[in-house]
Amino acid sequence: MGFEKFLFYVFAAITVVAAGMVVTRRNPVHAVLFLVLAFVSSAALWLLLEAEFLGIVLVLVYVGAVMVLFLFVVMMLDIDIAALHGQFIRYLPVGLMIAVVMVLNLFLVLGPSHFGLELFAKPEAQPASYSNTVELGLELYTTYLYPFEIAAVILLVAIVAAIRLTLRRRPETKYQDASKQVRVKKGPDRIRLVSMPAAPRLGASAPAPALKEDSE
Repeated sequence: MGFEKFLFYVFAAITVVAAGMVVTRRNPVHAVLFLVLAFVSSAALWLLLEAEFLGIVLVLVYVGAVMVLFLFVVMMLDIDIAALHGQFIRYLPVGLMIAVVMVLNLFLVLGPSHFGLELFAKPEAQPASYSNTVELGLELYTTYLYPFEIAAVILLVAIVAAIRLTLRRRPETKYQDASKQVRVKKGPDRIRLVSMPAAPRLGASAPAPALKEDSE
């Protein structure tokens, strides 16, 4: 076994274990951290396959941006761990059934009858001057130009829809009007004096009521 194959098995095992921990951890923060580990080990596998651009993009985009955002969102939410554990036990049979179906599909698609050196020749080693980033760009902007543009339009529509849903007006929410803030004057627009009765100091006892003298 060569050193490259040894690294492949190590990173593949880390990816599988981290993916399993993502769906089995009770704490959502721990699950997100294991997902980050799975992405990093997957990027290492891309590097072993001489796809440096895809590995770097996986680390920069998913680990550096998306997963950090997920981690902050999960940490800011008040998630009931006990309720999540109850739901996990409730939906465990359905999850196991779906997992079995997915494993069978993976075996049918990735089985030895569809892969192997007998069916596909071993790719030739590329020279040191070879750049998979250039080749990927040529494929995207020539052969797959229209699918690439359609995907970009779909993502743009999703971004616009998300912004539109976020900026919808809610009557119970207070908003700042920049035009009113600019037109304000230093007179009564800035401060308004209101006469209010004095309130007792916090912690001070209330004055005792005066006793009424008998007229007799």
